[in-house]
Amino acid sequence: MKKVLIADESSLFREYLATKLEGSFEVVQATNGLDVSIKMRNEMPDLIIMEFYLSRKSSMEVLREKKSNPNIADIPIIIISSKIEAAVIKEIVKFGVKKVFTKPIKIDVLLNTVSSLLHVNVVIDDTPCIIEAHFNDEILFIEISQGLNTEKIELLKYKITELLELYQIQVPKMLIMMSNIELGKSDTAKMDFLFNMVLEKARTKPGFIKVLTNSRFVEEYINSRPGLKGMGVTDNLSTAMDDLLGLRPDSYAHDEVVASRLLKSSPPKAEKEESIHLGFEGEKKLNPLEKLENIERDITMAIVDDDIVIQELVKTVFSEAGWNIIVYENGRKFVDDIGNHEFDLVFLDLMMPEMNGFQVLQFLKEKNISLPIIVFSALSREETVVKAVGFGIHSYLIKPLKPENLMQKAAEILSTNF
Repeated sequence: MKKVLIADESSLFREYLATKLEGSFEVVQATNGLDVSIKMRNEMPDLIIMEFYLSRKSSMEVLREKKSNPNIADIPIIIISSKIEAAVIKEIVKFGVKKVFTKPIKIDVLLNTVSSLLHVNVVIDDTPCIIEAHFNDEILFIEISQGLNTEKIELLKYKITELLELYQIQVPKMLIMMSNIELGKSDTAKMDFLFNMVLEKARTKPGFIKVLTNSRFVEEYINSRPGLKGMGVTDNLSTAMDDLLGLRPDSYAHDEVVASRLLKSSPPKAEKEESIHLGFEGEKKLNPLEKLENIERDITMAIVDDDIVIQELVKTVFSEAGWNIIVYENGRKFVDDIGNHEFDLVFLDLMMPEMNGFQVLQFLKEKNISLPIIVFSALSREETVVKAVGFGIHSYLIKPLKPENLMQKAAEILSTNF
């Protein structure tokens, strides 16, 4: 069996990669440059995967030492690094470096490179799956779509640990969003892997985790597992946030202490960067526009915003969908005209003259009018978002707006799969 030496002072990345390669290779781990120097001579590996920035002995010293030793000079090397200058890359290729990857690394590309260099096939799960994870104001958001992939779940295990360290969060609250996904009994083992891993790595209790999905299978799965008792399942974003934060849906005027629980967080440590990428090279992410075009009904959408630039942006984003798009420059004009249309979706700005977004939401509440609403605003203050969530909005976006985010939010709300 061929041997791979992995040298990285990040135990998370090193251990994940070692776990992935151990089935196909004999794996040796090194924690610093001196350790690499000793083990490449004693172990005689077939491949070295080495972080560029090492302590106790620099990678350049290791490379020079390797080149001067005829017994190990021809061992191929893969360099990984958070950042590396082009001039340095030109220099290190002289020492048998075959590939340079910058962190965060797409693991499938790295594994394919290892397979190519050593002529050993490393098998990975190719189930279509998109997983994203990020911290936003003390809440760990995990978004899962398309399907469940064991490689992605394994990566997520290390990603959660990395994020907890970067944001210095001891016991996180979590929102797991499972959208645009078809699951059934054949996925039970992967569901076990996912939720057991989340509980273990996040070091949290089921009651601190909420799942946003409309999948009956997911709901039945969670309710049938004693170990997941207390984990809430809902298909409504505001309900999930209310449950997660302990907020009452009708109490939108929360004090600053309660509101700060939603939006404030500890910043990442400046000296550390994320090293684990949850995406695969070449994978096709969901195309929100394709999903919107496949909706078999005529859509009427309102844009309520006094900013003409935002009006044009939103109209341009959805122009290819062939929808009926009506623009209102303030909330007053929108509510005066609301009886003349049946809106499938409303993009609502919070800060407008004459009648602002909150007043529009209050009007709709008093008139018992229920509409799918996405609010957006340049404001991200605690009380602003909490107050909007209290009205039962479907989602919110913070300006400046990105076209892909607009389409994704619309797809989530209008798609029959969410």
